[in-house]
Order: sequence, then structure tokens, then C-alpha cells
Amino acid sequence: MSRISIDQVKHVAHLARLAITEEEAEMFTQQLDAIITFAEQLNELDTENVEPTSHVLDMKNVLREDVPAKGLPVEDVVKNAPDHKDGYIRVPSILE
Repeated sequence: MSRISIDQVKHVAHLARLAITEEEAEMFTQQLDAIITFAEQLNELDTENVEPTSHVLDMKNVLREDVPAKGLPVEDVVKNAPDHKDGYIRVPSILE
């Protein structure tokens, strides 16, 4: 018995703004049913004494300290800008 119907596949395709043919709907129904079957195998695992985790590795904060530092010199920043004036990069206006 299929866990997902062709109508459900068509509905999801419609929500995603995807145009699919009848053949594609049938193919996706079979593929999604296989994915659901595979995912349901996880229900067979005994997770009684397994603590919930957010990551499989024991990770701590691996980010560096956020220390303010002096930025690039203005001359270096505007050197590659196609249009600049008085140390500012000029861009086309997007507002009227």
C-alpha cells in the first residue's frame, strides 16, 4: 500500500509551482513512497536510553572571539570600485 497518493504529489507540485505530467506524478509517487518506507525504518530502532542531541559530534563554540580590528584603508577599498567620490563608493540610484 502506498503511503502517499498521486493527488498528494500533485498538490505538493502545485504548491511548489511545478508543472508535472501524469507520468512524472506516478514516478514521484513511487520515489516518495520509497523514501517514506526507508525513513520508517528508523521507528524500529530502540532509542529508549539515547539522549536527544542537536549534533552528532560533541562540539563547543568553535568561533573565534569577536574582537574589533582596524579595517582596510579607504584607498584600498575604493581602488576596485568602478565609481567613487570622496572615499565613498557610488552606486546607481534605486529610488525615484
